Amino acid sequence: MHLHILGICGTFMGSLAQLAKAQGHKVTGSDKGIYPPMSDQLEQAGIPVIEGFDPAQLEPAPDVVIIGNAMSRGNPAVEYVLDRGLDYMSGPEWMGRYLLKDKWVMAVAGTHGKTTTSSMLAWLLEYAGMNPGYLIGGVPQNFSTSARLTDSNFFVIEADEYDTAFFDKRSKFVHYHPRTLIMNNLEFDHADIFADLAAIETQFHHLVRTVPSSGQIIYPQSEAALQRVIERGCWSDQQALDSETGWQVKALKADFSEFEVFNKGKSQAVIKWSLTGEHNMNNALAAMVAARHVGVEPATAAEAFAEFQSVKRRMELIGEVDDIRLFDDFAHHPTAIQLTLSGAKAAMQQQDRNGRLVAVLEPRSNTMKMGEHKEALADSVAAADAVFWLQPEGLNWSLQQVTAGRGHNIENSADTLRQALAQFLQPGDDVIIMSNGSFSGLHKKLLLQLQQERS
Repeated sequence: MHLHILGICGTFMGSLAQLAKAQGHKVTGSDKGIYPPMSDQLEQAGIPVIEGFDPAQLEPAPDVVIIGNAMSRGNPAVEYVLDRGLDYMSGPEWMGRYLLKDKWVMAVAGTHGKTTTSSMLAWLLEYAGMNPGYLIGGVPQNFSTSARLTDSNFFVIEADEYDTAFFDKRSKFVHYHPRTLIMNNLEFDHADIFADLAAIETQFHHLVRTVPSSGQIIYPQSEAALQRVIERGCWSDQQALDSETGWQVKALKADFSEFEVFNKGKSQAVIKWSLTGEHNMNNALAAMVAARHVGVEPATAAEAFAEFQSVKRRMELIGEVDDIRLFDDFAHHPTAIQLTLSGAKAAMQQQDRNGRLVAVLEPRSNTMKMGEHKEALADSVAAADAVFWLQPEGLNWSLQQVTAGRGHNIENSADTLRQALAQFLQPGDDVIIMSNGSFSGLHKKLLLQLQQERS
């Protein structure tokens, strides 16, 4: 089968392309932005990529055109597909129909922690010798790529609630039909496509409806939105986390780098690992319970966690100069920001690191640009000793007003922000640079400037 993918350079679509190629299909694609790391992965996989959306790329016609959710009506290639009556479908639909159909799908959904938890789960199965396939919206550092196909019956997938395509406004995850489902948490997000939290809860219930009665759904009992989802109807085995009658965790160190897991009050394992933060401890519990559903015992999971290396752009240490450590983190929702910074502060205290925690943030997501959550932003960075913001173009509300009276630093360009940071930072500081985009290359540019000025 010849698949041509419109919008091939996104994380999901690029990963799908590599999986389809591994299945033996002929795969081509196009995009308007062709750049690393996905362009490198596609080149290594032998997948030709065309710049732009000239309809000529669809001659001769492929067997099916996979249309990414960044594509919209008016795009010349999309209009050609519709006018000529070419066979087309979304990426998630193709995944569900042709790749996941005969697999035991293990899906991880939720507002926060999907990428990290998916990476944990894939690694637990890998460590246990189960050789899982996976598709993850990031690069898990225990593996070399964001997706792979194996002959294993098990497939781990990050289950995104974003809409599927311009012609299918359901969430992507309804196409995956998991047998094991983790729902980490649920808050309002993606204000560009969802009117309110209730609308997202409806999509999550659509997902719950696809899990078979022999399947298992894992979720924190304390999460009110997920409780409402379950109360709308659930036909599968439920494993409630943070429940006295179910699974619980107890921190053994203040930074959560060591914790104990219990089930029905009985100790199951003690985990000692390199990660920190309460959110990561909770992610680990969910992954451990999911792995147990397919036969990975807690003791084995504990051994695997000791070797878990997390995911790129999740508190990733990118360099150290003059005892100043720079970290890259993807967090962009107030809850994720708060959890990440709290974990980082606890880690500094655990390590007897006496410098300052410096938060550097770019409100970049569609939800942030629309002003959703803006009132929660100032409180979300409370754990930081100093805060620097970039007021990006396209943000139609004022960070100055939102953070008034808090002593935050606000700059209008990444270059002026970098210069302000270079002058402000001192030995012992930990700098957390937070954005769901490239932040204009601030991470590497700041590291290079510090190396030139302080080495």
